[in-house]
Amino acid sequence: MTSRLRLEAEVMSLRTRHPFIIARHGFDEVRSIRVVLRDADGLEGIGEATPQKFYGETPETALAALDFYAPRLPENIFLLEQAEADLARAMTGNNSVRAALSTALHDLVGKRLGVPIYRLWGLDPATAPISTFTIGIDTPEKMRLKVREAAPYPVLKVKLGTADDLAILQAIREETTKELRVDANCAWTAVHAVRMLPVLEEFGVTILEQPVARADLDGFAQIRRHARIPLIADESCHVATDIPYLAGRVDGINIKLAKTGSLREALRMVAVARAHHLMVMLGCMVESSIAITAAAHLAPLVDLIDLDGAALLAEDPWVGATIEEGRLQLPEAPGLGVRPR
Repeated sequence: MTSRLRLEAEVMSLRTRHPFIIARHGFDEVRSIRVVLRDADGLEGIGEATPQKFYGETPETALAALDFYAPRLPENIFLLEQAEADLARAMTGNNSVRAALSTALHDLVGKRLGVPIYRLWGLDPATAPISTFTIGIDTPEKMRLKVREAAPYPVLKVKLGTADDLAILQAIREETTKELRVDANCAWTAVHAVRMLPVLEEFGVTILEQPVARADLDGFAQIRRHARIPLIADESCHVATDIPYLAGRVDGINIKLAKTGSLREALRMVAVARAHHLMVMLGCMVESSIAITAAAHLAPLVDLIDLDGAALLAEDPWVGATIEEGRLQLPEAPGLGVRPR
């Protein structure tokens, strides 16, 4: 079946303001892919794929996947559920690519109907929670500088997972009294995480995200038996069917579009998490405002958001959702609401 939609793709090189370092790697440049779907009338929908080697994707595999999906795009853009299911059945994996196509399709539908995506879902942007700003791993002195640069943000997320975790927490707490959340990005064992819990409490940490390896569900359960702060699964939770295995072992899940493969899967994840009485966090990769804005349309549905990926860039080539004093501001234009800077 040949679709009337035309697909175009462009690799974007996005440099970060500072080298962005987490427990498993660091970088100062991201290669993401802008995806454009153009219908027969010339109307465009856009999306962004942010392939992650950790999840089995690279820019090269993403471009190849887009070539595969191009002739399998839907004839009817309004059949979003069917379109996403068909793409997932055609070839598994490639979640960031399918998320980009999902975003572009929703952008087209919103533009056709003349409403922002959040209105398609009946959501009120004013109810979105405060966003965190991420402080990547660095020397304690440089992390102090990053804290000062994050002055407009009332809540900080601190990356840990090094031999200097205690010094990092001390330096940041000496610099600020703001709420702190911690993300260890799979770097700790369950035993080490349990030992760290009193330290985190001493420094006023309010959330602990993904302390153990993504397959270590029993480790999550061990930590949760001792924790008095909420425990959030990120790398361990990709799609809705992962959630029942995490229920009882964690207090919440982190949804990222690049992991889920689609906006509609993200909606399902919210529903399944709620059915299991779990908190829901909405996160991101380091990416441009295209992908950040796509996630932001979901923000009124969740409890916690970490949508600072574009704010970590030296220069964002797109304008979309913004964060002012930690408060998310969604564009009111139809569809995604993103435009070139």
